[in-house]
Amino acid sequence: MTPFFAMSLLFGLTFGQTASLCAPSEYIIHVEKRECAYCLAINTTICAGFCMTRDSNGKKLLLKSALSQNVCTYKEMFYQTALIPGCPHHTVPYYSYPVAVSCKCGKCNTDYSDCVHERVRTNYCTKPQKLCNM
Repeated sequence: MTPFFAMSLLFGLTFGQTASLCAPSEYIIHVEKRECAYCLAINTTICAGFCMTRDSNGKKLLLKSALSQNVCTYKEMFYQTALIPGCPHHTVPYYSYPVAVSCKCGKCNTDYSDCVHERVRTNYCTKPQKLCNM
């Protein structure tokens, strides 16, 4: 291994996160309840972007701590609650959702994030739509 290659590898492993592009991004959530007359379109911010990861093909050459699969996740967030219009009195008409303030590249925390990439997206309305600007 040449000294240049070794230094490049060390530099990349040490400062790779600086090349990450993970930041709050505008997103529209569509919320429906079966009992309610309307679908609510909520403007919010989520964490989205690119995080530097390490290829696990070299796992025999590197320490396990050097092999990480980071995701763009919340650093700071708060929850906001919206009222879904057109719900009957016996239904709870509220929906709480996260709002990203700042983001980071890190391990996915299943306490507040969906860590599975779904193939089927259901973020659309099947009922008349109301816009919620919070």
